Amino acid sequence: MLDKNGIAKRIAQEVEDGYYVNLGIGIPTLIANYVREDISVEFQSENGILGMGPFPIDGEEDADLINAGKQTITALPGASFFDSATSFAMIRGKHVDLTILGAMEVSENGDIANWKIPGKMVKGMGGAMDLVASAENIIVAMMHTNRAGESKLLKKCSLPLTGVGCVKKIVTNLAVLEVTNQGFLLLERAPGVTVDEIIKATEGELIVKGEIPEMKID
Repeated sequence: MLDKNGIAKRIAQEVEDGYYVNLGIGIPTLIANYVREDISVEFQSENGILGMGPFPIDGEEDADLINAGKQTITALPGASFFDSATSFAMIRGKHVDLTILGAMEVSENGDIANWKIPGKMVKGMGGAMDLVASAENIIVAMMHTNRAGESKLLKKCSLPLTGVGCVKKIVTNLAVLEVTNQGFLLLERAPGVTVDEIIKATEGELIVKGEIPEMKID
């Protein structure tokens, strides 16, 4: 199965030339490290930057240059900085081509829960609700199961929802799946992972058609 960097490498293959991409907190922030060098991509962060680059080398961090998750980042030549009003105008105006988010749960119909666990203090939902309400192409990067080994790809989310019926594709440490009207369609399996393992780790309706190819990461 994949680690977090493996998930990021696979999702980086979904990023196309000329895309404007918003990277959510967690695994999605790693994707900027793996996008092909022969394409031009603009990474946007809702705290007000367009043109994020990969994470800085140790010792070269600029504490004043951070993403929405308060991680230090780099800025590519030509990057621009602006206020939150402008940033969310980009998001709400559908000027972002691809949104990549982490999630705690995703349901078989594409609902996503990624902002709150009841009983635990949170500072707020951040920009997640704006992103899922406005974006037309949402990919989720997540672990297939929680620490107890329970599926996070469910028939119905148990946590407070961030968005309804909005997720298009999911990449986990076990598989690549497309959200369809019938459930999770299995597209690819992680290296060394069997279809049976994916079936056992998925609570929601899983559709398996024919031979399932292994992901190509490198």
